Amino acid sequence: MVHFVGAGCGAADLITLRGHKLLCEADIVVYAGSLVNPELLQYTRKDCKVYDSARMTLDQVMEVVIEGSRANKKVVRLHTGDPSIYGAIKEQMDRLDEKGIPYDICPGVSSLFGAAAALKAEYTLPGVSQTVIITRMPGRTLVPDKEQISLLASHQATMVIFLSTGLLKDLKEELIKGGYGPQTPCAIVHKASWEDECIVRGVVKDLPEMAEKNQITRTALIVVGEFLGADYELSKLYDPSFTTGYRKASFLD
Repeated sequence: MVHFVGAGCGAADLITLRGHKLLCEADIVVYAGSLVNPELLQYTRKDCKVYDSARMTLDQVMEVVIEGSRANKKVVRLHTGDPSIYGAIKEQMDRLDEKGIPYDICPGVSSLFGAAAALKAEYTLPGVSQTVIITRMPGRTLVPDKEQISLLASHQATMVIFLSTGLLKDLKEELIKGGYGPQTPCAIVHKASWEDECIVRGVVKDLPEMAEKNQITRTALIVVGEFLGADYELSKLYDPSFTTGYRKASFLD
């Protein structure tokens, strides 16, 4: 059996209990060394074989995974955050399907949520934004034309932008072109939940300078939107005049 495991957003104790158990039991671990906290490897057995996929091609990764599985070894493919977001797991699962090798996925805490926790923020504030757009700037992997940042920005929703720290000048222009005002609150969250976590708050027009001043070039998320401001409406869920399935509305005289 092959297990795709989400390592969480950084801190070693943010891996799920299931992910921890799978790491402890693994015979082989292939981990994304450029992104996964190496402290997680302390959970593996001394005789566990560990491979850093940052130095491997897809073919090399799958050779280790497939051969390990065929040798009746428990294989863990350890991905950063949650494997379903920019994890490139589909191409790996397709290879396993071709070979008839069973696998499962253990979800993890995405840096999307690690960043919100670091900011002490709520992405979905009533009266401000009820939608979170997760996206990235085009790089070596292109983005469909219909998902250009400027088009997504037109919704004025909360936006969380991955894999784009080196493209902040273009990102700033796309955000403003799409409708975010130059003074829209934003933040750069570098290595959320790691010991060297860094948070830089500012406004959209200053995004490139924010990163440059703090020497942030990679391993960061950019979050944009008025959810970072102070104005919002209270949730109706706890409003005394609002009836729910558990509580009848009460009205003051």
